[in-house]
Amino acid sequence: MQPVTIAPVFFAFENDFVESLRCIPMVVRYKLDTCGIKLKLPEWVKLTVADKARLAEQPCYTPAEIARYRLDLIELVLLRCGQRVSDLQNVDAAWEILGEVPAEVQQKALEWQCEQLTIHQWLQLDVLQRFALVKLSRSGHEGKNFPRAISEFFGKK
Repeated sequence: MQPVTIAPVFFAFENDFVESLRCIPMVVRYKLDTCGIKLKLPEWVKLTVADKARLAEQPCYTPAEIARYRLDLIELVLLRCGQRVSDLQNVDAAWEILGEVPAEVQQKALEWQCEQLTIHQWLQLDVLQRFALVKLSRSGHEGKNFPRAISEFFGKK
């Protein structure tokens, strides 16, 4: 089986911060979950724009790439912030489940009065799009981007 490849894509709903990379874009957040690191926003802010762009572009798919990404990130945060990054505890990778649309995504769709996603629509999304919808559905995230993501991915509210 061929490993999943995630292009260094930035979503349109991220446009308000992508140019400056002041927030962690979904493509990097996906890679952080993949390599098991919790990068805090104060740590992200201390990275240079070149550092941030490299983290978005650097591959993180095969076991070797994941290990390299993790090591590079640990070294980068130590260099720029003078501290070790935190490890992620228990990654709930609901975006990888293909048999049903996660309940948290359906609940967020109800909250924002968006149409419920069908399993067919869920399966049409790529892994990064599914990741984004799951992350935008979870507490602690600014909700306004969920309907924007739905509109971007499906052309509807």
